[in-house]
Amino acid sequence: VQLVESGGGSVLPGGSLRLSCYVSGLSFSRFCLGWFRQLPGKGREGVATILRDDSTTYADSVKGRFTISKDNAKNTLYLQMNSLKPEDTAIYYCGLGPGDLTVARSLRPLYFSHWGQGTQVTVS
Repeated sequence: VQLVESGGGSVLPGGSLRLSCYVSGLSFSRFCLGWFRQLPGKGREGVATILRDDSTTYADSVKGRFTISKDNAKNTLYLQMNSLKPEDTAIYYCGLGPGDLTVARSLRPLYFSHWGQGTQVTVS
């Protein structure tokens, strides 16, 4: 199983970015997929998750600004980020975990077993 993120970059506050995560090695539709981020010197935190029925969970800090979605046919996960703030600056990772509602709602990285290499998002 391999996850590959793309779409990071630098943007001004208030701007938008769209992250993508291509998953190979399995059909991800029955799993929980998520986006996480990590600031320098801090632990990884959950941003958003999505289940196979397209139900979603968001961290309070991104609600109303970020949208998680997936394309099962393309085995690709997305994160549309709007109204970006300097505090959104981090390395963003996609993760794959068991397709469980508790896992999805927890936004806890420890439940996710497969990770991408990360993509840097800088808002300044």
